[in-house]
Amino acid sequence: MIPKIGLSEEALDRSISLLAIILSDEMALYIKTRKFHWNVAGESFMELHKLFETQYSELELLIDSIAERISKLGGKAIGTMNEFSALTRIVEHPNTYPAQKAMLSELLNDHKTIIYELRKDIDTCTNECHDAGTADLLTGILQQHETNAWVLRRYLS
Repeated sequence: MIPKIGLSEEALDRSISLLAIILSDEMALYIKTRKFHWNVAGESFMELHKLFETQYSELELLIDSIAERISKLGGKAIGTMNEFSALTRIVEHPNTYPAQKAMLSELLNDHKTIIYELRKDIDTCTNECHDAGTADLLTGILQQHETNAWVLRRYLS
């Protein structure tokens, strides 16, 4: 059933499609952050182990809110690794296990990618879809990524 919430069917479909891409980005970053949590080693092991755990736990909440927004708009949230891999804008590096500083740098770059893409996605939701609810959700997600990027930058300063 198409929800009657003041958005055209075309706008709903566009927002749902955009949210599927964002969901894929968040899942890719979540998985990478968990991988680094599992594989971090060295002098600052425990500090970075806990930092990565904090960040992937925050990503879990964002992921859930995005999937729920898709449902609220009348869509179905994707949920397989193949679907996520096909849509994500995050670059993966299979079979690589970087050192601490490279882990931090890679995660920072991924957060920056998401921040950059979210700014465009917010504009699309606002100007093309007239979907203030999704734009508001994405603004909150953007702010969380800005915070996480700031934390990672501080480690690299």
